Amino acid sequence: MRGTLGDQDGMFSYVSLEARIPADHPLRAVREMTDLALRALSRRFDALYAKTGRPSIPPEQLLRAQVLQILFSIRSERLLMEQLEYNLLFRWFVGLRMDDRMWDATVFTKNRERLLHGEIAEGFLRAVIAQARNAGLLSDEHFTVDGTLIEAWAGQKSFRPRDGGDAGGSPGDFHGKRRKNETHRSTTDPEARLYRKSDGKEARLCFLGHALGDNRHGLVVAAETTLATGTAEVEAAQRMLRRAKRRRRATVGGDKAFDQRAFVEGARAQGITPHVAQNTSGRSSRIDDRTTRHTGYEISQQKRKLIEQPFGWMKTVGLLRKTRHRGRRRVGWMFTFTAAVYDLVRMRTLLWAT
Repeated sequence: MRGTLGDQDGMFSYVSLEARIPADHPLRAVREMTDLALRALSRRFDALYAKTGRPSIPPEQLLRAQVLQILFSIRSERLLMEQLEYNLLFRWFVGLRMDDRMWDATVFTKNRERLLHGEIAEGFLRAVIAQARNAGLLSDEHFTVDGTLIEAWAGQKSFRPRDGGDAGGSPGDFHGKRRKNETHRSTTDPEARLYRKSDGKEARLCFLGHALGDNRHGLVVAAETTLATGTAEVEAAQRMLRRAKRRRRATVGGDKAFDQRAFVEGARAQGITPHVAQNTSGRSSRIDDRTTRHTGYEISQQKRKLIEQPFGWMKTVGLLRKTRHRGRRRVGWMFTFTAAVYDLVRMRTLLWAT
């Protein structure tokens, strides 16, 4: 029998949002872990807001919406607000009722700015990692460190002389001219630096994102963003190793870029054995047979490739191949928060499999 086509004129619904979401939906596990991490940040949220005045958007809803924006690769806040207007799954995840009025994209962005000043992204990552540690997903003794380029929201034409020279010339006429960070800077994002990762690659205006990964399941346990300089990788790696909760004796893997005195001696001073790849091009390696002869060194070399997985996910799904934000602080906040969302996805997979 053919069904009757009726008008969509129903005024009330007796089915709640909670009942509409399947019990085995992947976002349920992500929502549960997200809420647990947000509860750990409750005191930090209290410190960011005044006791009186007009209520703003709850920070928990702001961050849940930010998680959705990363998970579903939503390019802008305007599109995110559009999805939240009619997508019942999104409304359920954020914690909005069916009839709640949606926020304006500008209001959402301005309210999110408040969270930049409270190191909320770093705290969120630590809360997520605490859950992973309680679930037995971390080794706390074998790590890998690496860095990746984050292309800045600035074009080559914006890289102009600091002294205002060539002001009358064509902005795009830079071919054949020597341009350096010491003499030039971007007018779009002054903190972006012209940098290339390796020889033979083109130089781009970018920042450097750094991550410290645990070798057991490839979870990111620390993240940091710096200006793009030649020493940034080693300096950021040493800071992340100091912050990471680890055992007294640990190992850290890395590529050939970390085979240098500053990193190797710095790691050993912290009681960490460096298991970095040997760089023998034109000089002797800082890693000798006393390290490479052990089976653990070979395992670290295999496991260090795990750090490329979060970088790839963050650039493709998290849309960090070219950042939409300007300034190291904003870019760094998004990089750290995206690393935490990657951990949530990875943990859901690991815990679901077990």
